[in-house]
Amino acid sequence: MTVSYAFNDPGRVSDATRERVLAAAAELGYQGKNPWATALRRGRAGALGVVFSEHLTYAFTDPQATDFLAGVASVCAEEGLGLTIIPTIGDAEDAQRVVAAPVDGYVFWTTRADDPSLAAAVGTHRPCAIQGGPAHEGFVRVGIPDRDAAAAIARLGLVDDVRHPLVLSFSLDSDRTARAGYGIDPAAARLPVTYDRLEGFRDAIQDAALKWSQTYVLALSRNDRTEARRALATAIADGIPMDLVLCASDQLALGALDALREGGLDVPTQVAVTGWDDGPLAEAAGVSTVRQSMYEQGRACGAVAAGLPAGVSAPTWEIVPRTSTRENILSQ
Repeated sequence: MTVSYAFNDPGRVSDATRERVLAAAAELGYQGKNPWATALRRGRAGALGVVFSEHLTYAFTDPQATDFLAGVASVCAEEGLGLTIIPTIGDAEDAQRVVAAPVDGYVFWTTRADDPSLAAAVGTHRPCAIQGGPAHEGFVRVGIPDRDAAAAIARLGLVDDVRHPLVLSFSLDSDRTARAGYGIDPAAARLPVTYDRLEGFRDAIQDAALKWSQTYVLALSRNDRTEARRALATAIADGIPMDLVLCASDQLALGALDALREGGLDVPTQVAVTGWDDGPLAEAAGVSTVRQSMYEQGRACGAVAAGLPAGVSAPTWEIVPRTSTRENILSQ
């Protein structure tokens, strides 16, 4: 009991007694109570787990992912919690990896509807939140209505003289295989954010009396500026007609701007470009985009996973017109 007081409640022993206990502990190599045993006794791990279906480095290199994680981390800092990133790689061990993590709640980055990790997390009876979807029983979904926002940003670029929109999309599936072709069916997308944004782009294109079957889609393997530049440069070299590039993110829009300017095409008079997220680089480049706060969505997910009582309000979004789309749109 004296040792316990010396380490955990030093006010209950004299300074001399505590010094003798600490000296004896140092000689024995004892560093105090075992944090795992304490967590087991209390029934809490003192940490939140972020289940990340992307390559782990993506969490530290993608601007939207880092903003989202910063939002989750801000909740952890306020609540005195740790943050554990749990990578999933699409193998049979993913679900067990999630269940075995010593965390008090889960935050999922968007994943497939049939990801077995979702049911595994719910089965632990810990609070669960997911950014972007899919909707799953036992989870609180946090995200904007991607289909509506995609249709709105597409309409910004679809002026009367646009006849050949092209789409730069996220990967269709968690296998991260790049695909390209005319009229790729949005239903081929197994990732909900990709599906919803493709559906929204298609809605607006068809509303403009254009055909989705004649819309060229570049579904990339990664949300990566360099890959977007290379893919669009190849499409330009192959003679794919385009007068508007609808991008699923600002990163892809920035890559599109790189490729178009390298190809000698003027933005926006020859080819307009739209993005998504409204990060600082997009603002500096004049990208017309969808503004949303991944930081605030991260905070909302973190609050759910931490079991905080405050309700989660719907994230806000808006269309931000800039110089990458035609002037006659900006005046409307």
